[in-house]
Amino acid sequence: MTSPPQVNGHQRPTSEPRFDPVVLAEADAIRAKAEADAEAARIKAKGEADAARTLAAEEAEKLRLTNERARLAQERKQVDHDAYVAKKAAETAKANAEKEKAEQANADREAAEARREAEQERSEHWWKWGARVIYAVGMVIAGPVQFMHFWDRDRPFLIAAPVLLEGFALVLAFGAAWAVANRRDVAPYRIGIMAGAVIAAVVNLHGGISDDRIGLNAGLIGAIASLGGPLVLMAYEHGKAQKADGIPSWRERRAVARAQAEAAAVRKKEQLERQAAEHAAEADRRLAESRAREEQERRDADRKSGHPKVWEVAEAIRSARGSQYVTEQIWTEAWGRVTGSKTVGITPEIEAQSRGAEARMQAATKTPILGSFSLIESQKGPRAKREPGAPDGRRNNGGTPPVRRAGDSPPNSPLARRQARLEQPILTAKSNATEEQK
Repeated sequence: MTSPPQVNGHQRPTSEPRFDPVVLAEADAIRAKAEADAEAARIKAKGEADAARTLAAEEAEKLRLTNERARLAQERKQVDHDAYVAKKAAETAKANAEKEKAEQANADREAAEARREAEQERSEHWWKWGARVIYAVGMVIAGPVQFMHFWDRDRPFLIAAPVLLEGFALVLAFGAAWAVANRRDVAPYRIGIMAGAVIAAVVNLHGGISDDRIGLNAGLIGAIASLGGPLVLMAYEHGKAQKADGIPSWRERRAVARAQAEAAAVRKKEQLERQAAEHAAEADRRLAESRAREEQERRDADRKSGHPKVWEVAEAIRSARGSQYVTEQIWTEAWGRVTGSKTVGITPEIEAQSRGAEARMQAATKTPILGSFSLIESQKGPRAKREPGAPDGRRNNGGTPPVRRAGDSPPNSPLARRQARLEQPILTAKSNATEEQK
């Protein structure tokens, strides 16, 4: 076969250039390697950039979280500090308020005490001078009556008798005041005052009856004056003596008696309440003991009738240990001695039945399902075989299947492989049966 001398109007070269396939393959390999190296470098650079960017983002996130935690900690510290300051301020305000309240109470108490003392001083002042004025007025009234009664021209010395009678009571009143001031017995002075006052009153009354110059009215009023002045002064000194001796007054004794009566009533009420509470507690205790005893009797009867062998052992243990009744500890020990089980209520038969049921449940839950209920078998359907001359239905690659290499598809899971191994005999038997039918 010969070639035309010209091709497309040009002279054909005498010999065509030839290329070495090895060199071309090496060049392709070098180019492919260079492209691969460039792609690897690009991927590496991209990965390093992505890693650096990810690391920077992580560092930024860590820094943000650290700053956020620091901010939250600072806010928490600030809140705690504010709460502490507010608490201290509230405590200080409360302490100041209590202090002011206590100071106000003390001031009010001191003011009340000052007012009471002032009132006492005022009343004592008026009482003292009132008693003295009454005594002086009595002497002014009784003195002239006695002077008129004892006046005698033949015995002028009797003019001193009124001074003796009235002065007797007055001097004894001064003596009673001295006794009160020096915390001495006041009774003798009071007896002397009353004796002198009675004598002066009798003299005045006798003078008014026997002497027409004096008259009954003047004698009577003189007798009253002789008695009234010393009595009032003695009453004043008596009050001072009681105050000096710390003897309570009738009002104070009445207040103390009322307070004691109220305290006694409160104590009696508390005692009655305590007794009622004790009675109620005793009733509850007895009721609880009765219920516990009934429950123990019911439990013993139930155990004795339901588990006689265990009950005999439990009774033997109870009797040997001196216990009042079969306790839960004794019953548990007796149950273990008889049945060998540490769990009360479990017998060997129940334990065997339970273990058998557990084994059946393990077998039912862990053994793969075979047959029509299998998950793999249920997903498989009959596939129609393609005729030899039928066109290829794959369109994307022009009917040419892609080249498959090892590692293109992910491996099956261990469970799927295990299920396939278990179902392989069944599938083989089905396939053989189908071939025989054909």
